Amino acid sequence: MNGLVEITGVTKAYDAQHVAVNNVTLTLPKGKIIGLLGPNGSGKTTLIKMMNGLLTPTGGSIRIGGYEVGVESKAHVAYLPDRTYLAGNQKINDILEYFVDFYADFSKEKALEMLKSLDINPDAKMKTLSKGTREKVQLILVMSRNADLYILDEPIAGVDPAARDYILRTIINNYNPDATVLISTHLIGDIEQVLDEVIFMRYGHLVLYTSVDNIREEKGKSVDAYFREVFAC
Repeated sequence: MNGLVEITGVTKAYDAQHVAVNNVTLTLPKGKIIGLLGPNGSGKTTLIKMMNGLLTPTGGSIRIGGYEVGVESKAHVAYLPDRTYLAGNQKINDILEYFVDFYADFSKEKALEMLKSLDINPDAKMKTLSKGTREKVQLILVMSRNADLYILDEPIAGVDPAARDYILRTIINNYNPDATVLISTHLIGDIEQVLDEVIFMRYGHLVLYTSVDNIREEKGKSVDAYFREVFAC
């Protein structure tokens, strides 16, 4: 195995007219923060769900940490979905205990430290929190794991700029430096300063996979500007 994630010829087709991901091959290394970028309908979330075992590929294979996607691979992956998944009547402390029981690599102490830094009461129920605070709690849960791969689907969508700054700082300061972080986002300008590499997708196809430095040096543009040029948006 040459990388942390090996995606080989992966396709997800719902029928002949609806191919969400089309023959994508990628190798993602360890120790990188990688942006997964593309317009709506490009296949980003479908690819992420296949990496997490929530969807099954029509063809091809995905291996994470040497394992086919399944029970073994999931032990290596910390996943933040693009929608809230925590029940509103749950207290944060109860959620922490659930994560302690469910994930061997979860640090309750680390989670409590981050909650304290934000003055978030662990006894609060999720439904009493603002949208931005709920987003922070979900991110804290994910970043309190000592995972090999962190997959974050739209982690800064729908929150104010101050919350975005906190989320980015949390990602940078709390992930395992030997791990890889894969971030799907539309807000490229807000996040490109933390990225090492970028993946461009469109209509389910891989368009580009390269380093941020290559784009800046070879194209003389920011990732955001080059993305807009490639996708004419």
